[in-house]
Amino acid sequence: MSPEESIRRAAELFLNARHAVALTGAGISTPSGIPDFRSPDSGLWTKDDPMEVASIHTFRTQPEAFYEWMRPTIQLFLEADPNPAHLALAELEEMGLLEAVMTQNIDNLHQKAGSKRVLELHGHFREAVCMECQQVYPTEGMIYEYMLEGKVPSCDGCGGVLKPMAVFMGEPLPMNVLLDAEREAQTCDLMLVAGSSLTVVPAANIPSLARRLGSDVIIVNYERTPADRDAEVVIHEDVAQTLPAIVEICREQAPG
Repeated sequence: MSPEESIRRAAELFLNARHAVALTGAGISTPSGIPDFRSPDSGLWTKDDPMEVASIHTFRTQPEAFYEWMRPTIQLFLEADPNPAHLALAELEEMGLLEAVMTQNIDNLHQKAGSKRVLELHGHFREAVCMECQQVYPTEGMIYEYMLEGKVPSCDGCGGVLKPMAVFMGEPLPMNVLLDAEREAQTCDLMLVAGSSLTVVPAANIPSLARRLGSDVIIVNYERTPADRDAEVVIHEDVAQTLPAIVEICREQAPG
């Protein structure tokens, strides 16, 4: 199918779905200026190995290495706005055509766009937890300031190091969120994968679970993914253009 035919087919699937969900990855946020941590040209590979500095083992022994690594991107996180792809998913939810967004991203852009049900598989930066006493702090006005000033944030109570509520290498995904995502995969009859290369497990296994149980799958991603061969629709185009085009057709053809 041509890209135009694929977009029309994707819209048709959404309009006819009983329970549609989306899984998003870093590629949906790159149009907002958030770098893909695994992309060679993002700049994050040039100084340190993310697999090392973003591991829980390194954080426990050298938390300053993580904060130093993250510092160049903090301003991007603070200033980033949702792009048309985020807004398109929020509109699909508003139209009653999308039940949930499962995301591998920690940038909060789905919520900023207006999505209500967001399952954050890899955690988030809205809160930080003390590594010693487990006290949880909101990060707004605190952790970003520490990062920008070159300090390691610490607990007001015990002085322990604060760790963002993001999932580090070597940590399990939040079990309640993962179980919710697996339930969505088992329940849905349509799954959209947007901006994910589907290479990081266990999130990468979610579309294949849905497909095995009979769900249709739509892939919108610049590069090929392991799920392409089993997907009903595959579109290797810009998510920030493709998703709004799908929504536009849904808007035109939706009953009422």
